[in-house]
Amino acid sequence: MTHKKRSYTKTSIKFISGSILLWLVVAYLVAPIAWFELLRSDPSNDDSPRITHTSDHHPGDPINVALIGTATQIQEIMKAAKWFPAQALGLESDLKIAADTILSRPDESAPVSSLYLFGRKEDLAFEQPVGDNPRHRHHVRFWKTDKLSDDGRPRWIGSAVYDKRVGLSRTTGQITHVTDADVDTERNYLFDCLEKSEQLKAQSIVKGFHATLQGFNGGGDPWRTDGDLYVGAILNN
Repeated sequence: MTHKKRSYTKTSIKFISGSILLWLVVAYLVAPIAWFELLRSDPSNDDSPRITHTSDHHPGDPINVALIGTATQIQEIMKAAKWFPAQALGLESDLKIAADTILSRPDESAPVSSLYLFGRKEDLAFEQPVGDNPRHRHHVRFWKTDKLSDDGRPRWIGSAVYDKRVGLSRTTGQITHVTDADVDTERNYLFDCLEKSEQLKAQSIVKGFHATLQGFNGGGDPWRTDGDLYVGAILNN
């Protein structure tokens, strides 16, 4: 074998050996780590719930919003956005909202029914009346998760839905609000209000958060969504 052929053979062996080594590193070290990080960061593969449920474990409203901030910061930004804390639900409040509806009396703190995540009802609930009759209103519920943001503040997930009228639940017959099916419009409206408060630090959209794009809530009302989750970080003053 001539010197030229030996040199070519050595170069080929080095190239092949290097290629095999590179393949081993990528296939058995880099790729598994990359896929692990991708799957861990992909919201569609996390352990966040997508649908709330009622006290008797029927499906409720879909999760479509999330905020980063303390409870106080959420209360402050909602107040600045002209949304009001909602009362707890009960027989007395049921009768009051029925009377307010009949008499067309405004009620900025009309109750919301309790929905559940993580084994508990909502931690915070807000509403914004429409006109002078509580049959129409915007409302949102929030649950505090056990996850923290990079700056150590709590992460909250929530469900924003529009109440289009007061009626009887299709499942229980109780006095309740009948919700509009287009939950995306309500999600967008909430974030429009939050933007106008000038207390949002940043916002983003998690595409494909929902794989199931339609369903029915605990009252039997239909809902539909494009599947996106809107996320906002509140200014940390």
